[in-house]
Amino acid sequence: MKIFQQPFNARLAYVLISLVIIIYGLHILSDLLIPLTFSGIFALLLMPACEFLERHRLPRWLAISLVICITLGIFSFLFYLVYVQIMDLEEVLPQLTDKAEIWFKKLQIFIRQNFHISRTQQKVEGQKYLTQFLKDNSDIIGNTLSTTTGLLGNLTIIPLYVFLLLLYRDFIRVFFYKVFKSVSSHRVDVVLTKVKDVVINYVVGLGMVIALIGILNTAGLYLLGIEHAIFFGFLASFLVLIPYIGIAIGSLLPILFALITKDSAWYAFGVAALFFTIQMLEGNFITPYIVGTKVSINSMAAIIALIIFGNLWSIGGLVLALPLTAIIKVIFDSIEDLRPYGFLLGDADHIDVEKKRRY
Repeated sequence: MKIFQQPFNARLAYVLISLVIIIYGLHILSDLLIPLTFSGIFALLLMPACEFLERHRLPRWLAISLVICITLGIFSFLFYLVYVQIMDLEEVLPQLTDKAEIWFKKLQIFIRQNFHISRTQQKVEGQKYLTQFLKDNSDIIGNTLSTTTGLLGNLTIIPLYVFLLLLYRDFIRVFFYKVFKSVSSHRVDVVLTKVKDVVINYVVGLGMVIALIGILNTAGLYLLGIEHAIFFGFLASFLVLIPYIGIAIGSLLPILFALITKDSAWYAFGVAALFFTIQMLEGNFITPYIVGTKVSINSMAAIIALIIFGNLWSIGGLVLALPLTAIIKVIFDSIEDLRPYGFLLGDADHIDVEKKRRY
């Protein structure tokens, strides 16, 4: 490419300008790109099932419709199970009210005895600080709610995007042939196949991690005597979709539940210790050995990707950061001039001595 033959200053300017344009575009078009990216991933996952039905003489549109309907049915069933479990938690609300009153009274007594502030003064000061907090953070709260609501609204269009992407997949493939007309069709097919494989392998590996973490969480909560262990265990395991911090976030609800329903705070401490241990196992052993064998991305690149996509696309960016980084790595590895950057994203633990010496 002529760009890579330019002087270093010119190449650096091209790269910086391109990065600014790309990042700005990703941010401005987030409402379009987030559901479209999710749709692309789902389309790649459902493609083998669609191809199987098409080989059995089903029209493409019918095969795609059946696969999407079955997938939506599975998701609806899972959401129904979650809804039933949440409804079962209604019985805890009176206990939560009683516990909150007890904790509040104890806090008031502690403040009065140690800081000599009367209950009336505490109430006045508390209302003042609460009002000030809501006033100072109203924009942040509003933006968070707006972003979350907008994301959920945009996700409803995903089935339509998935249908169209699967229906026009041959058309899209020809589009890539035309864009990269200087490259042989076979090489384009190889890269597209690698992208499909890396997405499928990542999702399959992630599913295995979620199942294993869910079993470990449930078993630990059950041994501690925490009710609704299956719900809390698998809810936290699904938050593995947010790497590094997902399980920690998922532990907050069972810790609060233990504080409400148990007489001793040691149960909550036990739940916290359980999730901390599982978090360590997940981050250092389970995910590296299950997902890491399927998607070779080093921890530094993963963290940077999480920060970048999290700032660009909020919650959706956190979920999509790793699969998108894996796709970017495949593309970089397929272009001669970009291979060093693909190498920088790769797993540094599997480089032999000779490669270390060369680099």
